[in-house]
Amino acid sequence: MRRRIAAALSLLILISLAACGEPPAADVPEPFVFTRENFPRLNGSTAMVPLGQAIASVLLGETREEAADLIHFSRTTQSYRELMNGQADLLISGAPPEGIYEEKEDLGFDWEISTFAVDGLVFLVNADNPVDSLTTEQLQGIYSGQITNWSQVGGDDVEIIPFQRNEEAGSQTAMRNLVMGDIPLMEAPAEYVSGAMGDLIEVVASYNDSAAAIGYTVYYYAHDMGMADGLKLLAVDGVQPSAETIRARDYPFINESYVVIPAGLADDAPAKVLYNWLLSGEGQQLVAQEGYVSVLEGGGAP
Repeated sequence: MRRRIAAALSLLILISLAACGEPPAADVPEPFVFTRENFPRLNGSTAMVPLGQAIASVLLGETREEAADLIHFSRTTQSYRELMNGQADLLISGAPPEGIYEEKEDLGFDWEISTFAVDGLVFLVNADNPVDSLTTEQLQGIYSGQITNWSQVGGDDVEIIPFQRNEEAGSQTAMRNLVMGDIPLMEAPAEYVSGAMGDLIEVVASYNDSAAAIGYTVYYYAHDMGMADGLKLLAVDGVQPSAETIRARDYPFINESYVVIPAGLADDAPAKVLYNWLLSGEGQQLVAQEGYVSVLEGGGAP
């Protein structure tokens, strides 16, 4: 199915660039054609890997399997470092952590950055947990260590085991910025800190075969990449996370996704062409088709 979608999008791009089949005038530049030789080195957040694969597949006219060798994402924080150090050409990523801004200033680096999708930071618990909704204040209490038992938030008399991501993860940055604010996160035991995004979902589902655990991830990763069996997403402040509530920004924890390139690139530089395409109607169609929440209302599935 996705291969047919990729082929259809490729055809749509070629048709639009060919100006309805008429040969270009002598003073009109030829449409830009991506090849393996000029394709930008992509990097970014773990949750963006499927989109990176789809972009390469569509613009190169290859299957995802054929294009997979071009996609090597190194997570949010490191991807920004690699862009600034010249090891990547374009990022699709969550927000940069605070420390990255300091490194950017030290390097004298400047970037061009735009929001191309929105996501939500969502909270997961075991499906057997009777709690279906938490408030922002309750989440802050849980992750600051003030609330330690599910009975304090309407659940069973069971200790709360709050899993966190590692400090390099984009969802950890989102947790600090969107949920905690000035409230310090509790120092989690090492066994409660998860490395990869999928690992966190798995440990919340399987922790001690009980409903004690809670964790967080981005909506796309939990919903569209296949949430682990036996989990459910919590409503926050009475709002259930969904593509509709996230796009409308009714859900309280909105996490923007960015496309980033070095500043000052020429208009015909491959990274700049791809940057502009991802923000166009065609690019936004692909974003939506891949299950991300596009920023354009017209970014629905083609």
